[in-house]
Amino acid sequence: MAIDYKDICLKLADISQTTGRALRESREKETPEAESKGKNDFVTKFDKQTEATLVRLLSKLLPESGFIAEENSSDKVGKKYNWIIDPIDGTTNFIHGLFPYCISIALMEGKELVAGVVYEAGLDECFYAWKGGGAFLNGREIRVSKASKVADSLIATGFPYTNFSKMDQFIESLNYFMQNSHGMRRLGSAAADLAYVACGRIDAFYEYDLKAWDVAAGAFIIQEAGGSISDFSG
Repeated sequence: MAIDYKDICLKLADISQTTGRALRESREKETPEAESKGKNDFVTKFDKQTEATLVRLLSKLLPESGFIAEENSSDKVGKKYNWIIDPIDGTTNFIHGLFPYCISIALMEGKELVAGVVYEAGLDECFYAWKGGGAFLNGREIRVSKASKVADSLIATGFPYTNFSKMDQFIESLNYFMQNSHGMRRLGSAAADLAYVACGRIDAFYEYDLKAWDVAAGAFIIQEAGGSISDFSG
């Protein structure tokens, strides 16, 4: 059965906003305790609860769908449709009461992304896009910036936090961009970085060793906003 990408995306945006606002309210009432999944890799009960809520709501929205989710709330694999979920991208920010932290959800049809939402809870900003429909922020159409040179660009990155094998390459790139761009920013949420590229606040973003749930929604939104995505080999 074919789906209406716009309809699915707008419903996905509503789900993300409702869930994200509840998450923000919970954070305002309670300081989360962190569990370690590995070196500098944390999870809270709010990550798990938020993901479980999203899995439940998205299963109702598209019953035949499966999930690729950071906290493994569901191991269901869909034959045609699969959601890629990060319930809190920027968990360390969330733990410490910092922004941004985001809900990031993308829908994959076969091997192709067809919808994506990044909801930044602190500023109540919802970035979303569907296949062929453009990209939006709280109902307003957005486009990537027109900057085409490093010298004219504000660039975001993420620091290595679990895998330090590429530190030399990272320091080399950081050194170059710090000296040749408008400046560097490190927000602590790849989903937010990508969303900010999509709306032109940031001109470019790069980071090593990201996972599918970190980037799927944001990368898709960038493409629908007129931008491009690449790996380090081009």
